[in-house]
Amino acid sequence: MSRVISFSVDNQFADELENLVKTSGYDNRSRFLRDASLHMAEELQRGSLQTMDANIEIEGILIVFFQHGIEQKLHDIRHSGEITVTSYSHSSQFSNLCVDMMQAFGTAGKMRKVMQQLQKTQDVDRVTFVPAPLRDHGCC
Repeated sequence: MSRVISFSVDNQFADELENLVKTSGYDNRSRFLRDASLHMAEELQRGSLQTMDANIEIEGILIVFFQHGIEQKLHDIRHSGEITVTSYSHSSQFSNLCVDMMQAFGTAGKMRKVMQQLQKTQDVDRVTFVPAPLRDHGCC
């Protein structure tokens, strides 16, 4: 069962909100506000990866965009023991660009360390970590 929660805003904010909803690809303003609220609350509760306490256990998806030729370096980092990789996927894209996605968990400090290693690696174009949502109950 759902409940309606309403609040008032000025016209400028309402217009900006409609634009954000549309440009973010949402068809539903309520869903956009729900997702934005949950994202902000999680960020406030645990902070960003960069500001989290180094000993906090986290899990999520580590995404690495890179050029061909450094696969062994990525393999070495995956198996370094710094983080635990539970699932791994590799894809080659059209423009000689590859992307590796790793479902991983470990401490925030070790995840930062792995990301810094990757960012310093020649031919790595982008490294991103998408943390899993916080949950206190339920599972798949």
